Amino acid sequence: MQRIRLLAPALAILAGLAATWAALEFGGGAAAPTLQDPGPAVRYGVPMASMLRNVAIAAAFGGIVLACFALVPRSRDWHRTLDVAAASAGIATVAQGFIAFGSFRQVVSSPVTATNDFGELLQFFFVEVETGRLLLGTLLSLALLTVLLLVARSPVAAGFTVALWAVPFWLIASGGHAGGTANHTLAVSSLLLHLLFVSIWLGGLLHVGLLARGRDAIAAADAPADAAAPDAAYGDVLLRYSSLALASFLVVAFSGIVSAWVRMEGDWFSEYGILSLTKAALLVVLGAFGAWQRMRMLAPATTGGASRQAPAPRMPGRAIALLLALELTVMGVTAGVAAGLARTPTPVPEVPPGTEATPAEILTGRPLPPTFEPARLVDQWALDPLWTVICAMFAFFYIAGVVRLARRGDRWPVGRTISWLAGVALLWWCTSGALNLYQEFQFSLHMLVHMLLGMAVPVLLVPGAPITLAMRAIRRRRDGSRGGREWLMAIVHSKYMEVLSSPLISAGLFVASLWVFYYTPLFEWSMDDHLGHVWMVVHFVGSGYLFVQAIIGIDPGPARPPYALRLVLLLGAMVFHAFFGLTLMTGDALLLADWFGAMGNGVDALEDQRVGGGIAWSIGEIPTVILAMVTVVLWWRSDKREQRRTDRAAVRDGDAELNAYNDMLERMGKR
Repeated sequence: MQRIRLLAPALAILAGLAATWAALEFGGGAAAPTLQDPGPAVRYGVPMASMLRNVAIAAAFGGIVLACFALVPRSRDWHRTLDVAAASAGIATVAQGFIAFGSFRQVVSSPVTATNDFGELLQFFFVEVETGRLLLGTLLSLALLTVLLLVARSPVAAGFTVALWAVPFWLIASGGHAGGTANHTLAVSSLLLHLLFVSIWLGGLLHVGLLARGRDAIAAADAPADAAAPDAAYGDVLLRYSSLALASFLVVAFSGIVSAWVRMEGDWFSEYGILSLTKAALLVVLGAFGAWQRMRMLAPATTGGASRQAPAPRMPGRAIALLLALELTVMGVTAGVAAGLARTPTPVPEVPPGTEATPAEILTGRPLPPTFEPARLVDQWALDPLWTVICAMFAFFYIAGVVRLARRGDRWPVGRTISWLAGVALLWWCTSGALNLYQEFQFSLHMLVHMLLGMAVPVLLVPGAPITLAMRAIRRRRDGSRGGREWLMAIVHSKYMEVLSSPLISAGLFVASLWVFYYTPLFEWSMDDHLGHVWMVVHFVGSGYLFVQAIIGIDPGPARPPYALRLVLLLGAMVFHAFFGLTLMTGDALLLADWFGAMGNGVDALEDQRVGGGIAWSIGEIPTVILAMVTVVLWWRSDKREQRRTDRAAVRDGDAELNAYNDMLERMGKR
């Protein structure tokens, strides 16, 4: 058993290296270039190092996600998993160093010397060239995460580290095949999702295998609560990992289809297409085998003829270890094929011909869409896989929560469900519909998207009360581990959220963000870099949500201000929005002149900007007016409830409060 646990990762790595070599040979990813050959050590070494890096990243990220979601903090399994994750991050850092230097050698073939000239070449590549900057940024971020994983042992520190892993994932996605494709946004988002959820799935699988112990897990599951070992039962860990694996498998399938479509456009019989199909088949086999395996291991236990559900594996420890070793080997082969696929030329050229590109294509990476008119809102789309997955999760988990409440006999208001789903649908349309396409080319439509994201979407989402639903629907963990309910509680009641959610701070963020964004380099960043665009969506939806929550929120949070102050805050927001819109309508300076003024789409950019100012002033105020009306209604209902409470109290005590008040006035009049 112990030998199997130790040999399984090594076997997976060897299988991955062999699969990488085979994929390179088949797809021509390691073929010698015609101009300058960096040598076979670089041509084969960089893809193999990429495979090792990807497996190590999966082990690191998947391990810390599994620890945060399935293990008991500060338990033996917790520390063991974080130790392996830290070691894996260190291996990924070393492999990334080789990848970075190997990529440099593919560009610069002069001999390696300890001279200033060679140092200047290194500096130029890693500072001035975009590919070099991405490689260096990935190396530095992996090194930082290695240090953090060595010292992060509390749940909060581990959760913070999980969030920081978005940095290397984004850099890797931006520098892969996605970095040069014509449809950059679609490619980067799909590859980012692929990397994230493959790491959760396969990295978690690696740790589940390492945590398998040579004991019958029924004994662990049935151990008394005050047992010496505080670890979570292995059956519980498997169940929790299985939920992560299922969600990851679905996202990996979706992002894989999108990635293949972007790079192949139906050419399935090219070398790239065949390798893509091979990788997809391996992932399907891996997912199906893993599901079958855990269903067998977690079969319901039976006692005395009566069936009872017990999250305890029904297979011996050696059988579990053998099956997990086989699954890890398939995982290694899959990672190897993926590494070879990443070096294989795509059927669709990655870089559009420079001589034929229009100004719009140079700036945005996509051709000019048809001239905008209302009909385009229906027949034009710009799918963003990242926001598609996020919105699908928002809708699915909300509906799942409502269904769970209904099954146990609890009611959830239909209006809340409709409001939430409408807000999610609007968010998805703003990030994947026609407006997401045209907002890159016309300022007025960009402003319309901004107003919908920052004001209309939150007005629909907040009445859905997602936190309240989650607190009622998600089961509480009893073993000390943290699930979705515990993490939500920790975030909602954190000092950070307490400050951000306070009415004055949230109102200040909501109002000031508009000015800071458009009159600083943040605006240019959001247009030039997809990461900036994602940040813009997150920030404005988030700041709008906090502001609306402070006004009409149902979910728990800081004490809300009196209704009179809420109306004052709304009035102040309307004034600042109106002033911002008037500034744009009367201004003569064009924001981002080298972007909106250089599209070549026949639109008067300055006039279009003034139209955008009118949208900010007029259409943007509609959600605020709705908020004010809702606030007035809530105020009236609150006064009505208070009046009924006062009347009932007067009936009970013979209007003692009013009589005492009149007696006090009478005594004051006699003085």
